[in-house]
Amino acid sequence: MNKQITLDHLAQLKLDGMLQAYQAVLSMAVQNQPSLNQFMARLAEAEIQSRATKRTELYLRQSKLRYNAILEQVHCNPERNLSKEKLMMIADCSFIERAENLLITGSTGCGKSYLACAFGRQACTLGYRTLYFGINRLLEKISLSKLDGTYVKLLNQVQKAQLIIIDDFGLHPLDGVTRLALLQMLEDRYGIKSTIITSQLPVAKWYEYIGESTVADAIMDRLAVNAHRFELKGESLRKKI
Repeated sequence: MNKQITLDHLAQLKLDGMLQAYQAVLSMAVQNQPSLNQFMARLAEAEIQSRATKRTELYLRQSKLRYNAILEQVHCNPERNLSKEKLMMIADCSFIERAENLLITGSTGCGKSYLACAFGRQACTLGYRTLYFGINRLLEKISLSKLDGTYVKLLNQVQKAQLIIIDDFGLHPLDGVTRLALLQMLEDRYGIKSTIITSQLPVAKWYEYIGESTVADAIMDRLAVNAHRFELKGESLRKKI
């Protein structure tokens, strides 16, 4: 069979990994080319890797993470109250499979958002759909969706994501509408999907921030049960830049 036709067929089928692997084999001297079994294994492995890379790139684009953060660049030391061991315990993202949450608190500039985005990037890399929301933008989305009739669509989008990140929780006041919407989102995810929350407020003050006691109890019950907590300390990292 004409080799160029085979290349064209692979391109037409969008089997980019196989296409590149086949081109690489064709560029080798005949005596160095792999056996049939090795050749097929190489094609299959190349296609799997290619699809994984494309999936990661897609998930990262869709996630809209605030920072292009990676776990290897997160500073771990006693002064920050963050150990490498605790970081690695979460790094495999098995907490997502268990539908557990992460609550990250600390003063401004201590690296809460960066850490959350690093976990988000890791989740995308491992094949978990992730969405990032700053609390202000999330509350704006809720209010606008109520007006333009897309509220159910927003709820479905949030519910489908295997991991969502809500950043800077506590910086914007909640009203009755947004308070109940937040409860609905967390209710849809409870025991099924994972959520990461970052906040300057200690977790103990979240009840006061949420405001209405019955709703606050319900929200905290869905957030704090079986949650992993990171209480970051130390001076602002922004001062060191």
